Amino acid sequence: MSKQAKLLRIYTDEAAYLGDRKVFEVVARRARDAGMAGATVLQALVGFGRSAQVHRRHILEDDRSLVVEIVDEEARLREFVTTLADIPGIGLVTLEAVEIIGGEAAIVAQATS
Repeated sequence: MSKQAKLLRIYTDEAAYLGDRKVFEVVARRARDAGMAGATVLQALVGFGRSAQVHRRHILEDDRSLVVEIVDEEARLREFVTTLADIPGIGLVTLEAVEIIGGEAAIVAQATS
């Protein structure tokens, strides 16, 4: 038994802030508050975007690229993205199909179907 879902990826970096909070923390908190099925923040060893600025760990500061991954239904994810318009420091945002084939999320999803 499997369930179709979508994976939202939000690219940012450790040095991006909204007020006194890091952008990735704000996004993850909002995802939790919105009741998303799940979210994970991943840290890259090295990364760059359109600006070609290389993000990596420095001796005195962290400026690595980060990806916030959120899994849920497409409509909920698209609605969630609109709530992030006030957050600076978000780079690319992507959405792709995933198939949930196991784990807690699959059990919960099948129980509510």
